[in-house]
Amino acid sequence: MKRFFEDGETVLFYGDSVTDVDRKREDLYDLGNGYPSKVKKIYDVLFPGNKVTFINKGVSGDRTKDLASRLDNDCLGFKPDFVSILIGVNDAWRKYDSNDPTSPEEFEKNYRTVLSRIKKELPGTKILIMEPYVLFSVPERVVFHEELDPFIVIERKLAREYADYYLCLEGAFAKHIAEGATDSEISEDGVHPTDAGHSIIAYEILKTLDII
Repeated sequence: MKRFFEDGETVLFYGDSVTDVDRKREDLYDLGNGYPSKVKKIYDVLFPGNKVTFINKGVSGDRTKDLASRLDNDCLGFKPDFVSILIGVNDAWRKYDSNDPTSPEEFEKNYRTVLSRIKKELPGTKILIMEPYVLFSVPERVVFHEELDPFIVIERKLAREYADYYLCLEGAFAKHIAEGATDSEISEDGVHPTDAGHSIIAYEILKTLDII
């Protein structure tokens, strides 16, 4: 166990609905009901009295293009010391529910814009990229991987260039499933985590950063 975040630092969670989880927009410090809140709660238990600021800027429905478009206001403007990014599943999903696909070229351009600007404008900021996933809870959604998997390859490539840490969430979930959990216990719709699923994500983040 080690204290990764120092007093006075800002930790920012950036992403879509998996990060958003009903956070109150009017309250900057409301972290919602998902893994960002759990990360803070565990960190506060481990290091009581710490003066680390945690901010959640997940927005339900976002794609990579949305993260790029709101980067100034919702990320760079806070000058975070650490940014966690989870994005990509909606870039795949919109092909199936809206006939509005994102091409791999667009995906890479959008994501590269986000990462390169963070590194250029906030060179001391650490970046954690979390890999998007689709579990097998809803069998007809497994087809999403046809779109998602090329995006994951791109994310892994970009991580080599820009990320300080990388977390394969589907791999982490697969480990828990192999140990007896079910896909539905982690995510009832294959994308949005249950409380147990969010607990796994929070645990894996803290483990990746060697906090626990």
